[in-house]
Amino acid sequence: MTQEIKVVCLGDSITYGFPYGPEISWVTMLQENLPGQFINRGINGNTTSDMLARFERSVLKHEPTHLIIMGGINDVVWGESLARIKENIKTMVNWALSRNIKVILGMPTAVDEISWESTLNKLRQWLDEYARENNLPVIRFEQAFYTAAGELRTDLLMADGGHPTARGYEEMYKQIDLNIFKV
Repeated sequence: MTQEIKVVCLGDSITYGFPYGPEISWVTMLQENLPGQFINRGINGNTTSDMLARFERSVLKHEPTHLIIMGGINDVVWGESLARIKENIKTMVNWALSRNIKVILGMPTAVDEISWESTLNKLRQWLDEYARENNLPVIRFEQAFYTAAGELRTDLLMADGGHPTARGYEEMYKQIDLNIFKV
């Protein structure tokens, strides 16, 4: 008998589905395409510190089989240090792994702001290394927002340069390898 998956998706507005609401989110697209339960715990404006502070009630109380952690953009916007972001992510990963929850790291999406994108690239590089060292799967959400030539697809971003359009959320969903949810 196969265990049913229960996935908590922890993040910020880009997990939530801002500005459309959760029904347009990549989380809902997962729910519509995979058996199991997908719990959207994206909160608009959250930083990784906020996610860490609500980890017990947003993640652990649901006793998930899987956890997708996706955050960091708001931290960068608010000027949080990369060291703090990394520490917050490591803590959340360790708490989940200690409870036998399979952790998946979601890469922060691209933003149309050069200085923020520069810091986000450093965060993405660290997330790649950290995932490799800890044998964690990664969802390359940021790849949805670049052409094959590496140009930013602003047509998939809202006028604010940071939030995906409805089509942007669809492109994000296409980055998810559904095999990472096999138990």
